[in-house]
Amino acid sequence: MKHEKKIGRQRLRRRRRVRKQLKRHSTRPRLSVFRSHKHIYAQIIDDAAGRTLVCAGTVEKPLREQAGYGGNQNAASMVGQAIAQRALEAGIKQVAFDRREYKYHGRIAALADAARDAGLDLGAKKPPPEAPPEPQPKAEPKKKKKSEPKSEGKSKGKSESKEVPKQ
Repeated sequence: MKHEKKIGRQRLRRRRRVRKQLKRHSTRPRLSVFRSHKHIYAQIIDDAAGRTLVCAGTVEKPLREQAGYGGNQNAASMVGQAIAQRALEAGIKQVAFDRREYKYHGRIAALADAARDAGLDLGAKKPPPEAPPEPQPKAEPKKKKKSEPKSEGKSKGKSESKEVPKQ
């Protein structure tokens, strides 16, 4: 139970952080996404007027028949195409993508990419992070040769001398 609470708190913080950045810096309408296990929904909201301009989801009959199961990336891309088409018909070309508490991965990324491909401007797609350059082998510093221990003169007690192998 402790783990679920931690995940819930992380999602809540992520949702607030994403929404705060959108409302602070954006004058565009907001493309908000909701994801459940069986369906995915998207709506474009005008925050200034406080109303929904366009919506689409896998519960709608044409999309449900076309997609079959609504909880996969294929269905999410169909919803992305539908929302973009409806937005362009309504005269909306630029929107701010509100992914809520969901990471930009899987169904959320498929919806956003399909909307972008259909002509809706969500902002530039972030390129995947570049792989870090392979570490170059470091040149080993030259080791100083150890001098052999002097066994003459200063031996007390036992007179065993240890030989150190040269490397």
